Amino acid sequence: METHTVLALGMPGGWEWIIIILVVLIFFGAKRIPELARGMGKGIREFKDATKGIKDEIDEGVKGEDNKA
Repeated sequence: METHTVLALGMPGGWEWIIIILVVLIFFGAKRIPELARGMGKGIREFKDATKGIKDEIDEGVKGEDNKA
């Protein structure tokens, strides 16, 4: 029984999403939500760009080591 309880605490279902959306609307209001979404989108984009840059640097380093050997 305990295993099912732990699994039930995963992703929110339909009613949980509705409650979350209502709480967000109450706290932030309809005018602020697009601004928050834009800010989150920019943050995610910057994170992806940074991780891509780091991955490219690692790949270049590996290629450089292969050429030396």
